Amino acid sequence: MIVCGDDGLAHRLAAELRGVYAEQVTLVVPPSGRRVRRPVVGRARAASAALLDRVVSAAVSRAGAGGGEPASNEQVVEAAEVTEAVLTEVGADRAAALALVYDDDETNIRAALTARRFNPRIRLVLRLYNRRLGQHIEELLDQTAAVASGDGQGAGLDASTTVLSDADTAAPALAATALVGTSKVVQTEGLVLRAVERQPRPGEVADPGLCTLALLSATSNDPAGADGSEGSGEEGPRLLPDEAAVAAATGRGTVVLEQVSYSGPPLPTGRGGVPPFASLFSRRLRWSLAGLVGCVLALAVALTIVTDEHPLYATYVTLLDLFGINDPAFHESTGRQVLQLLSGLVGLLLLPVLLAAVLEALGTFRSASALRKPPRGLGGHVVLLGLGKIGTRVLTRLRELHIPVVCVESDPDARGMATARRLRVPVVLGDVTQEGVLEAAKIHRAHALLALTSADTTNLEASLYARSVRPDLRVVLRLYDDDFATAVYRTLRAAHPFALTRSRSVSHLAAPAFAGAMMGRQILGAIPVERRVLLFAEVDVAGHPQLEGRTVGEAFRAGAWRVLALNTSPPGGRQGEPAGEERVPAASGLVWDLPPTYVLGAGDRVVLAATRRGLAELLGRRRRERAGA
Repeated sequence: MIVCGDDGLAHRLAAELRGVYAEQVTLVVPPSGRRVRRPVVGRARAASAALLDRVVSAAVSRAGAGGGEPASNEQVVEAAEVTEAVLTEVGADRAAALALVYDDDETNIRAALTARRFNPRIRLVLRLYNRRLGQHIEELLDQTAAVASGDGQGAGLDASTTVLSDADTAAPALAATALVGTSKVVQTEGLVLRAVERQPRPGEVADPGLCTLALLSATSNDPAGADGSEGSGEEGPRLLPDEAAVAAATGRGTVVLEQVSYSGPPLPTGRGGVPPFASLFSRRLRWSLAGLVGCVLALAVALTIVTDEHPLYATYVTLLDLFGINDPAFHESTGRQVLQLLSGLVGLLLLPVLLAAVLEALGTFRSASALRKPPRGLGGHVVLLGLGKIGTRVLTRLRELHIPVVCVESDPDARGMATARRLRVPVVLGDVTQEGVLEAAKIHRAHALLALTSADTTNLEASLYARSVRPDLRVVLRLYDDDFATAVYRTLRAAHPFALTRSRSVSHLAAPAFAGAMMGRQILGAIPVERRVLLFAEVDVAGHPQLEGRTVGEAFRAGAWRVLALNTSPPGGRQGEPAGEERVPAASGLVWDLPPTYVLGAGDRVVLAATRRGLAELLGRRRRERAGA
């Protein structure tokens, strides 16, 4: 695996490939004078720092004609840009995948075109923020690989191009952290899934969720499950157990799969481009209209009593007098003449009220695209600080989950202001560090605070002030520096032990998605279980004898892989399947409650959970055995 980048995402991606997938990684970084400060990653702080400070100027060493294994599982090469000479130096002709995660879209596109010409069979992963451009680039590079294969169709070609955005990939985890306090999530077909650890309670039947992913270690300090190997003993964590193992495992915690959703109160405002009727007119104007209607009804009743006419006819005559289009009542009774004069007076009062109603309605429609203020009585919402690149994506993700949001932004021309107007999300304009701004966002009644500005100190200051207003508030901070984030997290946890605090880095959250794309398009994500890992993949059944023609129960192999859902969205899935059509959620196209007797056909596409070895066996991937593994 080759990773090219100029910021923290490249280093985190390399660490993810080494630690989770046990891959050999070559990291291409700019010269030391142009390199940003490298973030430290997890438990490998000291080892990673020592390794990355030792820059290797040569390519991956080759031993013989067939190539040999380097001494370590990561090497670093300095290069100002990705050229054919650099690709030759790092061995891109033999690499399985190449990730281009520079912060500049143009740099990544230029390097991708060079890499596709150099090796048409290499799997490419690009970091692009512009999603529309990314779709065109992905199609272009895949078409280039197909033409280079010789038949124009790319049959049997294991090359693919995947375009990702760190903002898009981090948004589901940030949204899930604000809702349920965890970033152990996987996104598929519009759904956000999370892995939840549940400890056993005597006499209580635990909710299995969508399925049971793992049995936790019998004791938390048991060394049998701490080695992280796939072949751990019975006392360690057991991944993908069968029903018999789950029933027999008394006293052991479980890891179950759940869907992340929001069940709190929705925003008490209308959605879409048309405002609700009550917001068209002010309360004073509504009371004025109600008073005039009451006067008309009173005059109609009085006219009925005076003239003994039918109530409908009396109402009609009253309206004629009201609009001044009735004949004068010269030869009528005195009571009729008095009522006609009163009707005329009410008509004079009605004209300015109607004019005010028209002006207010026009003003409301004109300001439908303007920023909205938080409504009165709002509670249980998420306060989102910052509408930049990351905040905009998180806002979209939260509204897709129907979560009420109030945004705070100091720049009226920020990237996400147009998105907030389109989604009709309330926005408070002002500096979040100034007094009164968070109060205007109803922070005292909020469910969570998402501080996603680009300044670590601003996020910290806003979080501390929000905690002073409401000590039990759930807080999620975006912090780039790992050491700073760790210190902030520990301090806030010690100061507020009963409140949930999470510090998240966008590159840390995006790295698993980029690593999964380097392993293949079908990898959806990875969820750690103690010191082991479960992979989630979307696989076409065709061509896999372990799945094709077998029932869901027969396709399940305990400890290796398990079919979780059937994807009926085009292009996969057999259309018209009665069992599937009845259970397909409209938003996702995934069928989760597959019966064990359902036969998987060649046209089906399934979502499955697997161990590293299980997925390698299922996909027919041959891994190199490393010394000491």
